[in-house]
Amino acid sequence: MKELSLNILDVAKNSTAAGASQVEISLELSREAILTLSITDNGCGMDEETLRGVTDPFYTTRKTRKVGMGLPLLKMAAEQTGGELFITSSTKAGESGTVLRATFDTKSIDCMPLGDIVSTICILIAGSPEVDFVFTDKRPEGEVSLDTAQLREVLGEGISLAEPEIQQWIREYLEEQYLSVDPK
Repeated sequence: MKELSLNILDVAKNSTAAGASQVEISLELSREAILTLSITDNGCGMDEETLRGVTDPFYTTRKTRKVGMGLPLLKMAAEQTGGELFITSSTKAGESGTVLRATFDTKSIDCMPLGDIVSTICILIAGSPEVDFVFTDKRPEGEVSLDTAQLREVLGEGISLAEPEIQQWIREYLEEQYLSVDPK
């Protein structure tokens, strides 16, 4: 994958496929140019065997193909910049879920660009409108955030977050926040 946003899309789609009702996606850029990506879900989690193999490209739980490249590529992307990838997971009832944290040195020539994160968040919401997504992007210049549970409260029942008008509003809301943080 050539952009970090595509890795985020892949991991978050795995979260929704694991039955998560809430997925938190957090980006935090430090003044030292270290980017920390965290994705936390309350899905079914992974057992210890799966967790051990999840960053091996020849390990996958999918039935449609024999390899799974998403997490191995994310791990490689982080490590190429001098960063790391950590994953914890639990299958215990009431505590199930997965936490992924990856760090990237954005000063590294090998650091991939973030890409179109606004489109990524919109695609995730449109593809799983019943899931609560909490997105934050913290930078030294400011913060961008969106919480779909809050949107649902305002919209009321019966209005899907996948509706074209709602998707357009979400896109414009995120783009407006990014312009105020980084008006390039």
